[in-house]
This record gives sequence, structure tokens and C-alpha cells, in this order.
Amino acid sequence: MVRKLAIFASGSGSNFEAIVQAVQQGQLQGVEVTLLVCDKPGAKVLERAERLGIEAFVFDPKAYAGKAAFEAEIVAELQKRGVSLVVLAGYMRLVGETLLHAYEGRIINLHPSLLPAFTGKDAIGQALAYGVKVTGVTVHFVDAGLDTGPIIAQLPVVVEENDTEQTLAGRIHQVEHGLLVEVIGLLAADRVKLDGRQVRVLPES
Repeated sequence: MVRKLAIFASGSGSNFEAIVQAVQQGQLQGVEVTLLVCDKPGAKVLERAERLGIEAFVFDPKAYAGKAAFEAEIVAELQKRGVSLVVLAGYMRLVGETLLHAYEGRIINLHPSLLPAFTGKDAIGQALAYGVKVTGVTVHFVDAGLDTGPIIAQLPVVVEENDTEQTLAGRIHQVEHGLLVEVIGLLAADRVKLDGRQVRVLPES
């Protein structure tokens, strides 16, 4: 069975492209990227989607009465295409009740820190300001909180003495691409089991 995937992004979309390329190059078996969902008309990720041949649903949140209204339209678009897994890859909005209810346990998010440290925006800047020696990348299930869902996978990234936000972000993005693709592969193969806050990865059968 092919898992149909929707990727949500608000910015440049490098993780979006990494996933699509992994699918197109055969690294991700049994996965089809069906839709890009973007809340920023004019975002660079839309150019990537066009170049890669992925359909995009673009919306302006200000044009709706509220979060429930635009999420209801998103859910309709996802269901119309048979989407079974939602990946937030640089989507800069908290997911609301409408989307969570429709896709409970089937939404994952990528965050550029070792959660629970440095939640929310500017996690890389927060890590540098705090002076940590190691930060990293987390992929987690999405719940109603801010970066609080059960953790699926994490990888560390060492903070070097002369790092700036740009240099550290560059190394973090390299790790993000691989980890996100790996986790999507595990989910597509039905090897991820959620029990409360505990996530188990099953061995290959």
C-alpha cells in the first residue's frame, strides 16, 4: 500500500525538497508526496514544488474567519487526495483542533533542537544564546502543545566555538534532511508504535 503524504511548509522548503527527491530517487519506498500545503503566498517552497511537479494548496490565513475555518479547508483537501500522513517541515503555525482531530497520531513535526530544550521559534538562536555545547534535531508526533508531542527520533549536532546562527543552521539542516526521510520510511513501513508518550521502533520483519 502506498502512503500518501502531505508536506506543510512556510519558508524556503529545503526539507520539502529532500523528501520529494528521496521519493523520486527510490530511497523512500511506498511513499507518494501528494500535496504541499503552504500558508505563505510567495514562499520559496512554492517554486520548489512547481519545479518538482508537486501540487500545492496555498492559503492566506488572514482571509479566513479563524484557524478552524482554514484547517477545515485543509482537511477537505487532504481527504480528497487520500492523504494518510502529514509532515510539518518548517510550518510556522501551531496545529489546531480541527486538523489534530482529523489526523490524530498521523502528524509529525521536525524541530531544530533536542526537545524538550528550545521549543518554539528561533531554536537555533536560543541554543547559541544559552551556550549549549550540543544541540540537534527532533522528529516528533504533533499534539496540541508547542513542540510537546511524543518524540520519535533525535540526533545531536555539536555546537562549535565560532558558530554563528548561519553556520550552525547549515549543519543542522544537513542532519534534518536525513532524519526526516528515515522517520517517514519507518512510518510508511508501519514500524513506529505509539504507547502514551513512549515511541517504539519495531525491527524490520
